[in-house]
Amino acid sequence: MRLQLSAPDDRKIQKAIAITGSKSETNRSLLLQALFPNIKIENLSNSDDGAVMQKGLAKSTGEVDIHHAGTAMRFLTAYFASQEGKQVVLTGSQRMQERPIKVLVEALQSLGADIQYEKSAGYPPLKITGRKLKRSQVSLPANISSQYISALLLIAPSLENGLELELIGKITSVPYIKMTLALLGQIGVQTAFEGNMIKVCPKENIADTTLVVESDWSSASYFYSITAMCEVGTEIQLSSYKQSSLQGDSVLAEIYKDFGVETTFSNNAILLKKTSDVKSNHLEYNLSNAPDIAQTIAVTCLGLGIGCHLTGLHTLPIKETDRLAALQTELGKFGATVDIDSESLTLQPQSNLKGEVAVDTYNDHRMAMAFGPLALKADFVVNDAGVVSKSYPHFWNDLKTLGFSISKM
Repeated sequence: MRLQLSAPDDRKIQKAIAITGSKSETNRSLLLQALFPNIKIENLSNSDDGAVMQKGLAKSTGEVDIHHAGTAMRFLTAYFASQEGKQVVLTGSQRMQERPIKVLVEALQSLGADIQYEKSAGYPPLKITGRKLKRSQVSLPANISSQYISALLLIAPSLENGLELELIGKITSVPYIKMTLALLGQIGVQTAFEGNMIKVCPKENIADTTLVVESDWSSASYFYSITAMCEVGTEIQLSSYKQSSLQGDSVLAEIYKDFGVETTFSNNAILLKKTSDVKSNHLEYNLSNAPDIAQTIAVTCLGLGIGCHLTGLHTLPIKETDRLAALQTELGKFGATVDIDSESLTLQPQSNLKGEVAVDTYNDHRMAMAFGPLALKADFVVNDAGVVSKSYPHFWNDLKTLGFSISKM
């Protein structure tokens, strides 16, 4: 699906949008529910990733295809490895088969798991024969994707002896680890996170529990971007959000103050208000704890004609696409000068944007959504725009609600 995007007629937007549950919280909650069936979940994400996770958890044998869903790949690898009597081949898209999983597989094997590579060593597909995992001590590099760490922590309470996990080196993506531990706490599991050691106690039975999934802060980022690029006085209300969020991307509320956007929490909603124009022509952020908002921030800066230097992005090259390379290419189509290395991106200020370009999305939902707000500054086309269904199926309709002109080509 190709879409032509143009700006709203009114650049002082006054609208409210309801966003469904966080994909990250949803998939964690679903795995916990599979281990402890008396858990109930409210406000589930309506994303493709959430649907794929549910479908995968329902299977006991045969092939489980998770398509592009990286979270599901990591979480289901740990889940099936710990489920005695289940035997599956866990696979995904061609891109998924190029994304490394060796670190997680070796950690599970050290606990006693039976996992074999079907094609290339270190990559999916995986043949997993579930076993009762009795060993309880494992170590992982601390600077890897937090999803590897969370995958182990989520199955930990169901293991006979729980889990002691040592993280070696400097820890990144701490908020996502804390999100997982907080969810374990909500179902009554005792945990400890001190220094580089995480301990999760075993838990045979839990009380009936309802987990309420907060709406997705990553999805909120695109509305922060829109608010920043609109006129002073713009107000966009988003629901449902908590001030004491478990999600690392909630740092948006602080970061976007630099763009003149103030955030007010009230009645499980946030109000984004453009109170001033951006006051700097160059911004710098370390996003090691919130790498998923890097694309949004880079595009916002491009739209406002300012530069930025973003660091802590070492996980981006192994996402749905190499997001650093993709950003360099797509921002460049609008005339931007972008430098990247293995963990950072530098955007030079660009006063005049080239219009009538076609943005490629690389099978990456965040590439499509991050560029959407830029229609406030230039008309352009989005190729393969349907990829947003991975995390936010209603994204384009919600932009129409704000007054954006969006038409199929």
